[in-house]
Amino acid sequence: MKKINDLFFRLAEFTLVIMLSAMVIMVFGNVVLRYGFNDGIISSEELSRFLFIWITFLGAIVTMRENGHLGLDSIVRKLSLNGKKVAFAVSNVLMLGCCVLMFYGTYKQHNINASTHSAVTEIPMSWVYGVGYITSVAMGLMIVGKLVRLAKGEFNEADLIQVQDSEEVITVHSSEATK
Repeated sequence: MKKINDLFFRLAEFTLVIMLSAMVIMVFGNVVLRYGFNDGIISSEELSRFLFIWITFLGAIVTMRENGHLGLDSIVRKLSLNGKKVAFAVSNVLMLGCCVLMFYGTYKQHNINASTHSAVTEIPMSWVYGVGYITSVAMGLMIVGKLVRLAKGEFNEADLIQVQDSEEVITVHSSEATK
């Protein structure tokens, strides 16, 4: 299961690199064409916008795996072990609820998006906003996995703090660099 999980995230990271590269090439190429030749590729702006949406959502999945999302942990750090467990469980249940809402909202909009096409490329908008399915399911599975690990008691106290304040990250990296 771990190999499948790692493969999924490697594929997501590779996809992010390809999408970002394509976006940069399209935007840069369009700038050169407009300023150098007074011409441009009409679809590159729209495709770049769509790629940006996908990059944002796929990047959120990868960032969640690495516990890289923004957060404030100063209150959680002051709680007892049981308090940290409760805060961890409550925050993950709330995030799971958000994933359910994202999936449900994407599902409710699916028929509308499938029948609506983009202005230039005429891509069905369900292809653009369908990333909501992928994001909600992937994040939801990660959250369920965390809750199962919490129920089994597989977390130590440090794992219950899901984010780090930016000052602490800088301090940790600075102390590692001096070693």
